[in-house]
Amino acid sequence: MLIFTFVFNRLAGVKSDGPPYPLFAFAGLAPWTFFSTSVTQSSNSLIAHHQLVSKVYFPRIFIPLGTIGALLLDLILSLGILAILMLFYHWPVTPALLWLPVFMAGAVMTAAGAGLTLSALNVSFRDVKYAVPFMVQMGIFVTPVIYPAHYIPQRWQFLLGLNPMAGVVIGFRHALLGTPASWQVMGISLGVSVVLFVSGLFIFKRMENRFADLI
Repeated sequence: MLIFTFVFNRLAGVKSDGPPYPLFAFAGLAPWTFFSTSVTQSSNSLIAHHQLVSKVYFPRIFIPLGTIGALLLDLILSLGILAILMLFYHWPVTPALLWLPVFMAGAVMTAAGAGLTLSALNVSFRDVKYAVPFMVQMGIFVTPVIYPAHYIPQRWQFLLGLNPMAGVVIGFRHALLGTPASWQVMGISLGVSVVLFVSGLFIFKRMENRFADLI
């Protein structure tokens, strides 16, 4: 948060859409950090726990999902830190906070869908673990984490919605800080997150029977 505030707000002149930039940045970083860490760790979870996969039979889907579930606690702790920052800046809570569970569910489904797909692919194609960190690093620039969504021209807003984390980040800011939000972008993103989660389950189940032999 401090680095982004200095580089993008102080030096580059990026403005928030209402709240102080540190609050704006932290509210975007909380869900993005959860997503990026979840995808990075869950995508390598089957390989990291290959003894369980190859020697013990149990629902292997619990391995990547368990990794994501553990990181959900980190997200909750991050929200606690954000609450302290809101008290420091005297930023009020709005009724939009009631939407927070919806966008938290969107973040979990997006992370789970990507994590399940990549963890299954990583068993067959071991180079996946090298590509994931690069994709995650690039993802932060196509997601409105360090800049408000209105920086994107209106004609490209639909494409922004195809990024499931875009709607989640916008939704987190709307719920926590009461910032303006595009319900079109958030609705499309939440729909994409559901599709990503369902497709992740399907791919994982289709490839699960080969895990023990390939590992």
